[in-house]
Amino acid sequence: MAKIKDKACKICKTIYEGDKCTKCDSKESTDSYKGKIYVLNHEKSEIANNINLKSNGKFAVKTR
Repeated sequence: MAKIKDKACKICKTIYEGDKCTKCDSKESTDSYKGKIYVLNHEKSEIANNINLKSNGKFAVKTR
């Protein structure tokens, strides 16, 4: 079986599988992204605050 490759949304940087973003329903995505961040508590996370993440989940650090 072929592994499904993750995509990163160009709008909100959420990493997901499928046709459209699970957070913002955008279809603008890229297979090329750098780094992953797993945010468990966005309210207390300094990293999430620095890159303006407003929810929990799996995010790309940089999208192309």
